[in-house]
Amino acid sequence: MKKIPYIADFDKWLQEFEFYYPIKVRFSETDMFGHVNNTVPFVYFEMARIEYFKSLGFMQDWSHPKSETIPVVADLQCDFLAQMFFDEEIRVYVKANRIGTSSVDLHYLGKKRDGSICFTGRGTMVHFNRKLGKAEAWTQEMLKSFERVKNIMENSISK
Repeated sequence: MKKIPYIADFDKWLQEFEFYYPIKVRFSETDMFGHVNNTVPFVYFEMARIEYFKSLGFMQDWSHPKSETIPVVADLQCDFLAQMFFDEEIRVYVKANRIGTSSVDLHYLGKKRDGSICFTGRGTMVHFNRKLGKAEAWTQEMLKSFERVKNIMENSISK
């Protein structure tokens, strides 16, 4: 497997994932060569990221019309490791790798039904105040939600 710059220890990194969102590759997501188009995993990242943020209780607030804050993608990258084809089932895993004052570096992992890895990825999300037009620090409640998920993952790895 190729060396991926944002992953220091691949085996340890793999064990840190718990949350995933299942996806079934649609025909419309394939290109003329029959495999998933290279733009599609970014949509998969979005779908999994939204569900991950829902599980933390963030999307419910962010999607409310009166919410002053929203999540903004600052950067995003994907490393393709294996082709994906129509009707394959992919689990898109998400984890918070690093939590900053107002941002979070999310990591992604795509696994096929047989356990083989088809892609990895990462991206920075910024907690953004749309009225002020700038980043806003995570609330203590949000930081506790991130920490709770991290503790759950660490406890399941140590068992």
